[in-house]
Amino acid sequence: MPSVSSRVIRFHEIGEPFDVLREERIEIPDPPGDSVRVRVLATGLNPADWSLCRGFMPGTLPRGIGCDVAGVVDAVGPDVVGVAGVDRKGGSGTVRAGDVVFGTADFVGQPSAGAADVAILNRWFRIPDGLDPVQAATLPMAVQTAAWTLELMDLHPGATLLVHGAGAMVGYAAVQIALRRGARVIATAGPTFTADLEGFGARVTPYGEGMPARVRALTGGRDIDLVLDTPRPSPGTLPDLIALAGGDPRRVVTISNHEEARNLGARVNIDELRPGLTPLSVLLPQYASLAAQGAFRLPIAKTYPLEQWRDAVRLSLDGNPHGKVMLLPDARGRHEN
Repeated sequence: MPSVSSRVIRFHEIGEPFDVLREERIEIPDPPGDSVRVRVLATGLNPADWSLCRGFMPGTLPRGIGCDVAGVVDAVGPDVVGVAGVDRKGGSGTVRAGDVVFGTADFVGQPSAGAADVAILNRWFRIPDGLDPVQAATLPMAVQTAAWTLELMDLHPGATLLVHGAGAMVGYAAVQIALRRGARVIATAGPTFTADLEGFGARVTPYGEGMPARVRALTGGRDIDLVLDTPRPSPGTLPDLIALAGGDPRRVVTISNHEEARNLGARVNIDELRPGLTPLSVLLPQYASLAAQGAFRLPIAKTYPLEQWRDAVRLSLDGNPHGKVMLLPDARGRHEN
């Protein structure tokens, strides 16, 4: 199948997102190797997109934004043999043009990503019956980050976990995953998601001034076993979290306050990623199935058509969008599942 023309949102230089992002029209080629090309139905914006714009994980430019994608397959790579993306073991059948899938855009190997009409996916999975593609597109990065980080922390049943910033999507996912693993969970969050988090089974207290004392009240004065720090960078919060963990910085893992954590001896999740963690070919279908059953979810703050990408970026950059910000390049086919 020949290359196809697509609108893309991408950057050609490093800088603040609004300074460097631009909308362009380019040709998206046939998918290479173990990849598929999709007509994008939905893509989720993440804080990581803005870190990429600012120089995180530097690579060849131009680059796109939007890692989390749901779409309709329109071409498959020459090495594709099954439905399990790059991890093809256990595939059940073949992926064909017209299949509705979700997964991750190849934002490293391609000059554009999911914020586009058409995207190349390097990992993809069928969307189970009962799950809307837009909801499926909320899952990949938040589930992957939360689940793998909890694995690195060796979270075990009965442990008390503090999820700091559980109103952020990784934190929101981590609360649900940790509870499913039998942990006792305390979450710090604002009022928007307090009822949700308590409904999952967490004990919730506001973040901000007085937070350590409130957490101590919930534990009866006992130390926290493990702390997961999930908000966007918030300098100055880690000393309190370390104190809550009995003063042991190795019991605190952050996904965002990298340099402060390294300086204090706390752990940074990306420093410890390693082979042997649950493969995405297991993890993402599992949580998509749970989402289809109503047993796992991530809230959506707002959806925007692709042409309103600036408004979507603005809301995401606000720092507290209250859910996933989603771009919908093409709403057709959303319920073709």
